[in-house]
Amino acid sequence: MEKKIPCPHCGEEVVTYRNPVPTVDVVILVPEAGPDGGVVLVERRNPPPGWALPGGFVDYGETCERAAVREALEETGLDVELTGLLGVYSDPARDPRQHTLSVVYTGLARDVGTLRAGDDAARAEVFPLDELPGLAFDHDAILADFLRLRRNRG
Repeated sequence: MEKKIPCPHCGEEVVTYRNPVPTVDVVILVPEAGPDGGVVLVERRNPPPGWALPGGFVDYGETCERAAVREALEETGLDVELTGLLGVYSDPARDPRQHTLSVVYTGLARDVGTLRAGDDAARAEVFPLDELPGLAFDHDAILADFLRLRRNRG
């Protein structure tokens, strides 16, 4: 969406754009956690409340892949190897704070024993896929897509 504002220095019109903010999320699979496996979730320390996939904002000059690995480490203490791209989620209502779009990856932790909450996560835990808590944002839809993909692959 284009918007024109006056330049604070010269007063000429400057064109600015209002675009969605890029974010990343990671579905960190823990195969041994339940019959269908489990995933790492973090309980959010800040609003909106709830449990969520590890993730966050992409920094300027950073690739989405690097942001996903960094956010997973910051929020969970886990060194994650990305294993694939699950999808891109861009519903303008997915985050009540602002319009974001999330590039969502799948991954595996190199050592689940290092799991600990960090950064803006109050807690970090592994949940079996058939026992998920209430989730923030659109993470229930993301995990439904993840489960559907896993079942279709056999």
